[in-house]
Amino acid sequence: MKNNYKITVCTLLASTFLTLCVAIAGTVDSSQSAWHTKYKTQDNAPDPAEMLLNTDDEPELREGFVSLFNGKDLTGWTPKGGECKFEVSDEMLVGTCVPGTGSTYLCTDKADYKNFIFTCDMRWEVDGNSGVMFRAKTKAGKKGVTVFGPQAEMEGITGDRYWSGGIYGQSCGGYFYPVWLKEHAAARKALDRKGWNRLTISAKGNVVKTWINGVPVAHWVDQDEYPEGFFGLQIHKGSKGQVIWKNIRVKELP
Repeated sequence: MKNNYKITVCTLLASTFLTLCVAIAGTVDSSQSAWHTKYKTQDNAPDPAEMLLNTDDEPELREGFVSLFNGKDLTGWTPKGGECKFEVSDEMLVGTCVPGTGSTYLCTDKADYKNFIFTCDMRWEVDGNSGVMFRAKTKAGKKGVTVFGPQAEMEGITGDRYWSGGIYGQSCGGYFYPVWLKEHAAARKALDRKGWNRLTISAKGNVVKTWINGVPVAHWVDQDEYPEGFFGLQIHKGSKGQVIWKNIRVKELP
C-alpha cells in the first residue's frame, strides 16, 4: 500500500509539473475579434481557452543543418498544384504569381521528413500570400493534384491580421493555430514588412512550434494526422505576388 501511495503521489506531482511547464493561453485580443468571428467555425479552429503558447527560445541554427537548395537550379524540388513560376536568380529562389492559375507549391522530392528543425529566409518583392508546407501530402482529383497538410503561414506584407507564423491546414480544414490571442501581441509584430524574415519550424513527434525572426509564435499539437511528408514553398493564387527565399535548410532529428 505504501509503495502504491508513493507511485500515486509521484504521478500526480509529475502531472502537475508538466501542466505548469506548458503555457496555456485563452483570451482573444480585441483587435482580432472580427477575425475570430470569421474563422472560429472552421473545422480546425481551436478553442482559445485550450491553445498552447510557444515560450521557447528559437532553436540553435548553426550545427547539423543541410541545405535544401543548391543556389543553381531546382534540383531536388518539383512544383505541384498550379502553374505559378519558380526560378533561380542570384543564388536565390524566386516564386512569382501567375494570374489565373491556382496556388502552386515548390515541393521537396524527399517526402518522408518526420522530426526536424527547418529554417529559411524570405522576403517579398511583390506582396502576396505565401507560406511553407511541412509534413505535406498530395492527392489526385478531377482538377489535378492537390497539396494538403499543415503550413506555416507567411501571409504577406500588407493587411491587418498579422498571422505569419501561424499554422494553416491547407486544403484540410483551415487554421490549426491562428495568431489571435492577447498573448500573441509580440508574434504579430515580428514580421519585417520591408526586409528579410527568418521562419523556423520545429516538429518533434506531434508537437510543432514556429518562430518569426526569433520571436515564438505557434505551439500546435497534431493529432497524429501528419506524421511525415515533404516541404513546399507556396505562391498563392491571385493577381500578383513575388517571394524570394534563401538559406533553406533542415536538420533532421532522431
